Amino acid sequence: MCFSAGASFGAGIVLSAIGMASMRKVKSIPQILFASIPLMFAAQQITEGLLWITLRDPSFVFIQRNLTYVFLFLAQVTWPVWIPFSILLLDKGTKYKRIQKVFVFMGVVISIYLGYCLFVFPVEAQIMDYHILYVLHYPHTRSLFGSVFYIVAILAPPFFSTVKKLWMLGLIVFFSFLVSILFYQYYFVSVWCFFASITSISVLFILREINGSKNTVPPVPLQLIV
Repeated sequence: MCFSAGASFGAGIVLSAIGMASMRKVKSIPQILFASIPLMFAAQQITEGLLWITLRDPSFVFIQRNLTYVFLFLAQVTWPVWIPFSILLLDKGTKYKRIQKVFVFMGVVISIYLGYCLFVFPVEAQIMDYHILYVLHYPHTRSLFGSVFYIVAILAPPFFSTVKKLWMLGLIVFFSFLVSILFYQYYFVSVWCFFASITSISVLFILREINGSKNTVPPVPLQLIV
């Protein structure tokens, strides 16, 4: 999270509990990826909590660099694929399948590009004004391309789904994006990830909505989840 190590760890613990509750609501294999979103955000918040600690102690430089890469890998490489693909699997309707596949393709493209940039160009994290600033030395000439693909791959899929109330998740994430870019531009990566992690709480309610009346669907065997 963008304020302190304690806040990051606290968010990570809460999201872990929500993630486990979401996984218990799973009633089909395609729902697993969507249900695990809070757990992924929990891992991301805990990683940033550890990063806070290492940034305050120069003796942890090596660990700090590794944590920076782990956080950015989750934030920039994982989510553009995870979000659209999980929604594609979750949606049983055929109305938006072609559009959803386009979003998945865009996510894969931008994930490959950002993954390349992450491991080829220098990146660093530093504490500034009670936030973590991620300094990314990516090519500026391609930043617009990357930003558009990233934003569309993450924000658009919830609005092109037949799943009940999924559009609400998209709307919340969209507003969190606006707040982050307008008021925390320099710390956008950290702040938006925090807001997005909080909105992932709605994953549990969406799964409840989907599976609430489907008592005839057998639960997923434990061995398929573990």
